[in-house]
Amino acid sequence: MASNRLTKKDYQKATVRAYLLQSGFNYSNYQGTGYANILRPGLKKIYADNPGGYKNAMLTNMEFFNTNPQLVPFVSSMQLVMEDSGVESDQILNMKMALMGPLAGIGDSISQFLIAPLLSTIFASMAANGQTSAPVLFLLTINIILFILKYSMGMAGYKTGVSVVDEFSGAMEKITDAASIVGVTVISALVTQFVKIYIPITYTKEIGEETQIVAVQNMLDGIAPKLLPVLWTGFVYWLVKRKKWTTYKVIILTVIVAIALSTLGLISPTAPNL
Repeated sequence: MASNRLTKKDYQKATVRAYLLQSGFNYSNYQGTGYANILRPGLKKIYADNPGGYKNAMLTNMEFFNTNPQLVPFVSSMQLVMEDSGVESDQILNMKMALMGPLAGIGDSISQFLIAPLLSTIFASMAANGQTSAPVLFLLTINIILFILKYSMGMAGYKTGVSVVDEFSGAMEKITDAASIVGVTVISALVTQFVKIYIPITYTKEIGEETQIVAVQNMLDGIAPKLLPVLWTGFVYWLVKRKKWTTYKVIILTVIVAIALSTLGLISPTAPNL
């Protein structure tokens, strides 16, 4: 049931707290701790009469999260609207996970590959021409632009959240299911691109008077391309989801298995060249 306890100032506060996103960065949940910190005042206000609900909400939002720091207010504002309106936690999680990847790509392109290089070029040229205030002007300009971007995304997330809750409350489950599918699709694409496991084993095969070299990896690719990365990712998911392994345990296991099997010549990070 909706509580509607948050005001515009609460969303503005969450937007400003987005500057602390990277302060809790670690290799277990990446930005999860910082993201929970962004939501903390808002969640505390929403669950003022339910300490157990507040605790569960904080723990849930400390799970893995990773996106662009400049666009994260869009996600946090939209989530706070949904939390304040009583939307189910599973639906909120699907929304958050679905937005995480696309906003990371868009935000990195805007902040790291557009704004920063453009301003660096302008003010570096000024500094080369003897303008001693160029470094100060650069810092002021880029931080003002990024603040405007953060604030705009925070307000856009708030308006989008209100619109979604008001207009599509009856179809919320379908919307979040669709968002979940988008999130899984993005993760699946990342698996095929960044998880590289190949079997370098080859053997010779006599075909008439000719000897042909056959690669086991090519045979696997003929059955199902990228099969090994998918299997390893599924195994890691099982460890994390079912066995409650931490990220650190998974990383250690991956390193040990990779070193052992690579030393034995059973796997390789590169495809075999024939």
